[in-house]
Amino acid sequence: MIEAAKKSLADLIVLAPGILSQRLQNIVDDISRTYKTKLVTTSDDIPSLQGERVLFAAELFDSGINIELFKMLEKIAKDPSCMENSVASIIVSSNNELFSRDIGRKIIFYANLAGCTFPGRPISEATGSLKNFKGRQRLKPNLSLIQCFAEDAREVVQRLMAFEHISLEKPRILVLHASNYTTSNTLSLWEMTKQHLPGYQIKEIHIENGSVVDCKGCPYKACKHYSRNDTCFYGGIMVEEVYPAIINCDILIMLCPNYNDAISANISAAINRLTALFRRVKFYDKYLFALAVSGFSGSDIVAQQLISSFNINKTFILPPRFVLMETANDMKEIDQIEDINKKAEKFAQNIIKRR
Repeated sequence: MIEAAKKSLADLIVLAPGILSQRLQNIVDDISRTYKTKLVTTSDDIPSLQGERVLFAAELFDSGINIELFKMLEKIAKDPSCMENSVASIIVSSNNELFSRDIGRKIIFYANLAGCTFPGRPISEATGSLKNFKGRQRLKPNLSLIQCFAEDAREVVQRLMAFEHISLEKPRILVLHASNYTTSNTLSLWEMTKQHLPGYQIKEIHIENGSVVDCKGCPYKACKHYSRNDTCFYGGIMVEEVYPAIINCDILIMLCPNYNDAISANISAAINRLTALFRRVKFYDKYLFALAVSGFSGSDIVAQQLISSFNINKTFILPPRFVLMETANDMKEIDQIEDINKKAEKFAQNIIKRR
């Protein structure tokens, strides 16, 4: 257990497990010159993280495994309230082209279950070659790739330090799903949850089979052209219903049964098509929640896909314990789970906290 203690006198707690590369060390040093920081390098030294601003600075090696980082995550996982009311972001550096996104979203997943909020786009990641900053460099050709990384990391920390929860008196809730009302355990779980949200403005959109053409990867300029009018070359339900509903909502709830350890094809296509809207409208002021139901296992995989898609890529706020995960295979099996109505009520109360 992470011992409860007085709130740290530091502006920012930096969890930097193990040995850092020189490029990541330089960024941590720069942050420490800007903010009053408390540096923590081992899991044994983690202080109380409740109510704190926390930055994970993770160095990955050939295998993508940082033993001390996983010790920290294990400690966090064992105490489900150890990051209550905290806000966090991540800087991750890899010495090859792999692992940085995977480890980043794992950190988010574990910390979020422990009560931590993540602002939109909470991660700065550097692959070994830094080629993932080529796009930024095209916009700022005077910067080297390492300077692009440093600038991106500073922006992530600035968003972390500036973040404040949004008070929503009458939140507008949008629910997206692609399930069948008569057979879906996920929809049944949503119906239980919805019973505890009386009086809320809730709009549900069913992404039916064949209703969404997947993104075909139009050239940037073409996508940007359509985005100026909140539209997309392929039109359809995304432009006519989903785009306006996304713009108008305060809270997005994704209903995601597990299909072969992934979100469904229809939902995946809908997420891909949000790119055209995202070219013009950012979602830093919108919250993401989700229900993930698996027939056997793997709800955590689905949850991490949603973290990547909406929080890391599309800038939605990830509130504490954003996802309710359950296992139910046969039709209506969800109803037989012990205390399932209490779990649904607790999840609804978590949504109501956004007020």
